Amino acid sequence: MRKTLSCTRLAGVLLLCTGTCALAPAAHAAKLSVSCGAVGQELEMCRQGAEAWAKRTGNEVTVVQTPNDATERLALYQQILNSKSDRIDVYVIDVVWPGLLASHFVDLKKYSKGAEKEHFPSIVANNTVGGKLVAMPWFTDAGLLYYRKDLLDKHGAAVPKTWDELAAAAKKVQDAERKDGNDKMWGYVWQGRAYEGLACNALEWVASFNGGTVVDDKGKVTINNPGAIQALKTARSWIGSITPDGVLNYAEEDARGLFQSGNAVFMRNWPYAWSLAQSADSPIRGKVGVAPLPAGANGKPAATLGGAQLAVSRYSKNVDLAADLVMSLASKEVQKERAIKGSFNPTIGALYKDADITKANPFMAELYEVFTHAVARPATVTKSRYNQVSSAFFNTAHEVLAGQAAADKAVPALAQQLDRVGRGGRW
Repeated sequence: MRKTLSCTRLAGVLLLCTGTCALAPAAHAAKLSVSCGAVGQELEMCRQGAEAWAKRTGNEVTVVQTPNDATERLALYQQILNSKSDRIDVYVIDVVWPGLLASHFVDLKKYSKGAEKEHFPSIVANNTVGGKLVAMPWFTDAGLLYYRKDLLDKHGAAVPKTWDELAAAAKKVQDAERKDGNDKMWGYVWQGRAYEGLACNALEWVASFNGGTVVDDKGKVTINNPGAIQALKTARSWIGSITPDGVLNYAEEDARGLFQSGNAVFMRNWPYAWSLAQSADSPIRGKVGVAPLPAGANGKPAATLGGAQLAVSRYSKNVDLAADLVMSLASKEVQKERAIKGSFNPTIGALYKDADITKANPFMAELYEVFTHAVARPATVTKSRYNQVSSAFFNTAHEVLAGQAAADKAVPALAQQLDRVGRGGRW
């Protein structure tokens, strides 16, 4: 069921954890607000970038924390934008939202002065709707496999290249560690709550089993195939064996919390988790490796494309200044700082050769191909109906994982549902 936010909750969310980023604004300073997520260091680093711009320009910026859950955040944004509220000037949006929200954002081409040419062309194309650049790339993401190097070495297990190898290694190390006294140890944690994060995980499983991308680039619903069914069956087999039942309510930070506490062998998460795992107070500092996600039977590894973009609301009272803030936050200098301090992958290709970045995040250079060849969710082809597609997909996956539906029945039913949503491919 789609989540919605009441007006009371909407106001509460907008007031949650806000901060003003100019200590002594000029007498005629403009006041802007920027929405930020709060996964890992995202909120603090967003605040730092906004504060630097505010001090440099003499204006004032309020940073607004929005829900971590991407599904809830989208519902919140839609309520604010549909009401034509000027409450937020700059929006941090998911990579799959430009097509959904484009009508509410200004064309940034007149402000970018060609700066978008430095960014990955595929992301710029993703952010261009009807010929308008509705958002600037801010950071890119792809799902990664984190693993405990020390535990694999201790128990003679290799970094897995297939899902079967992961299940075997996870069970071997998990059981051995429990026998040694750590009864809290689990083999593999990931994002299993019924929200967009599960859509990302499930897409990776399906694609890695040669099951396609739910809807292909021509608009045809392709989810009903043996690979997709086997992928969900495989993931279901992990629950209660190498993965805790509680994963069915895990988002990114829940998985990271368990892994970083030292109680998981493997974790699927985004790049942001690296810098936190290596922080001074992390129990697993220096013990973590990062690799591509495993492949399915006769398939190849697949990582869902993620990331965030920066957009300016058409309803802002200070569009020009808001656009200037966006260009500052998306700049090479700010992206480099965010990469070093927070493991946020740049969207500017040249930064992947920056020695300071690769020293702080060795995996960025090593796994460059993972980021540049990540699997996109079917947001572009499904246009304004992507939210319905995603909700149907992750809810079906959740039902299978929870044992409430069998994959071989749930997947064909999902295909029929999506075909109705897409009007037989006419979207």
